[in-house]
Amino acid sequence: MSRAMSRAFVFPGQASQAVGMGREVAEAFQVAKEIFEEIDEALKQNLSRLMFEGPDDELLLTENAQPAIMAVSLAVMRVLSEDGGIDLSQTAAFVAGHSLGEYSALAAVGCLSVTDTAALLKTRGRAMQEAVPVGEGAMAALLGFDVAEARAVAGDAGGVCAAANDNAPGQVVISGSREAVERAVGIAAERGVKRSIMLPVSAPFHSPLMAPVADVMAEALAETPMASPVVPLICNMTAAPLEDADEIRQRLVEQVLGMVRWRESVLYMRDHDVDTLVEIGAGRVLTGLTRRIDRGLGGVTVGTPAEIEAFLKTL
Repeated sequence: MSRAMSRAFVFPGQASQAVGMGREVAEAFQVAKEIFEEIDEALKQNLSRLMFEGPDDELLLTENAQPAIMAVSLAVMRVLSEDGGIDLSQTAAFVAGHSLGEYSALAAVGCLSVTDTAALLKTRGRAMQEAVPVGEGAMAALLGFDVAEARAVAGDAGGVCAAANDNAPGQVVISGSREAVERAVGIAAERGVKRSIMLPVSAPFHSPLMAPVADVMAEALAETPMASPVVPLICNMTAAPLEDADEIRQRLVEQVLGMVRWRESVLYMRDHDVDTLVEIGAGRVLTGLTRRIDRGLGGVTVGTPAEIEAFLKTL
């Protein structure tokens, strides 16, 4: 593998949203501004104004946060490709995305169009919001627990509660009904968890409560054109590469209910000669997780004009 191909490009998921996201990129680069306008038009919504100006409580809603996070990632990718001359098929060994970031990754490597990706994430976010009324579901990060320990407390809590994200060593997220998640947090405290953090999300992602969403996404994905990606996708569900469009559709449906195997995905890329993960879009969540998973891996965040300029100088 060439030095350039020792990079993987990764795309963030929910909890990376913040008012002001993408504004600097849109102001600095015309091609980024055009991406935001394209997504606004596809959704028949002024999503970019909500991203740039808020209010925060509306941006937090799943049906807005998901396409917003994707929009920033794809705007940055458009700048890198059109202004920076980056061809992912020559620059990245793999792509991966955390939960909704998997859709951003697929759009970045030509599997989905920008407008179809926006529509899918709007549908996904709305279906997730409708499946569980705001306030009835919850997610919590258990710090200091591994997957087995998190699954044990989730099971002992009763009700609907499951391990949702294996993010990094000692960082597993549980998801389900608010009552069950709160009980699980209490049990975890009794069992010596280092710390528990209730997450600022509006739906219990990757839990059995999302079952209605899987049906909605199966129908939406079946109707959406999908090409094979030009760079292999490391799949959330399998922590292994995918290149077949039909299997990608299937795994995206499974992803609604299944646990995001991020820690294993990063380790797979490391074990296949990747030494640097390039996080594309809003925030620095995945770069932080990379350091927790393996301090020997490089992590680069590319989400602002200054970061774009600095990254392009390394190529």
